[in-house]
Amino acid sequence: MIRVPAEVRDRLAVIAESRGTSIRTLVQEFAESTLTEEERREKAERTRAYLAEHFGVEVSDEESAAMGRRLREAFARPQGEDAA
Repeated sequence: MIRVPAEVRDRLAVIAESRGTSIRTLVQEFAESTLTEEERREKAERTRAYLAEHFGVEVSDEESAAMGRRLREAFARPQGEDAA
């Protein structure tokens, strides 16, 4: 059992209903799909290694950070808004 404020519970119910699922399933999917900071770093390193091995592309820390910023900005824009 997880205790959350009523407004959070109500919001989860709205999201779950809009997806045709339950709050339980919604929370489970969130827990399964959300990475910790360490897991994100490990995944990034595996991705860099794959790109280098299979495509000969070396991605610097600066390039990786810039792409991360661009992705966060893109996901923060309302859907349907054209890219800059």
